[in-house]
Amino acid sequence: MKEITILSGKGGAGKTSVTAALASITGNTVFCDNDVDAADLHLIFEPEIKEKHKFSSGSIATIDPDICTNCGLCESSCRFNAIHPNDEDLPVVNPFQCEGCRLCERICPANAISTEENFNNNWYVSDTRFGKMVHAKMGPGEENSGKLVSRIRERAREIAGEIQAEFIISDGPPGIGCSAISSVTGTDVVLLVIEPTISGLHDAKRLVELVESFNIPMFATINKYDINTDVSAKVERYLKSKQIQVLGRLPFDEKMVESMVHKKSVIEYAPDSPISKEIRTVWNSFANT
Repeated sequence: MKEITILSGKGGAGKTSVTAALASITGNTVFCDNDVDAADLHLIFEPEIKEKHKFSSGSIATIDPDICTNCGLCESSCRFNAIHPNDEDLPVVNPFQCEGCRLCERICPANAISTEENFNNNWYVSDTRFGKMVHAKMGPGEENSGKLVSRIRERAREIAGEIQAEFIISDGPPGIGCSAISSVTGTDVVLLVIEPTISGLHDAKRLVELVESFNIPMFATINKYDINTDVSAKVERYLKSKQIQVLGRLPFDEKMVESMVHKKSVIEYAPDSPISKEIRTVWNSFANT
């Protein structure tokens, strides 16, 4: 079993579209959407949820107004400025600012403050037309994305072992944040999806540095390479300098957008299009590495 993680240095590079296209040709595979902060692979996969689990998004403090003596110690001590007086001049916790550090709870002389875990994140195991899928949904502004990615990856590996899947393909998050780090840790190989723009190249360089720090093999594909051949050439020179093999050069193709509108992968929607043929070439090269 090989775990393949598909990453991009920035959003909008085409990472999820490539992941969905690969799903049409990979065979016995478990899919994992590690982009938990802004998951959208389900829009194409149309999963049928079989399991639903809650996941802690951190802790939130609350103040009991019947016990509070309004001494002001919690408000003055909160380093996150999360405690403010309400209309009755009693302190209340702003849940969007509270980091759950529990300092206010520990220093309250009246024991009026309690901290509880907030379960505003969920993760799922689903059936799709491509196979099993593990995915998640975070509440707006919630935290613990890295831990959530680790949990769904763990479940994906369990399922892959149960059904003897040949591959796990993970659609990772863009960038180099906590969820990206959790996506990279322990994966077998990374496929970078890079768009030929200056910002795309800049962010890809940061991502390459991250993956290199884990000593994980990397390959790359350039998406919409023909929209700016000069920058595409710069991307290729950079990848060559890092000894990262370019497996595919995907042309700009309106069929890609049309396929997403129809909730299909581009290979389902336009199997004979140039981009579909190139994606097959990418997979044939990638699966044999």
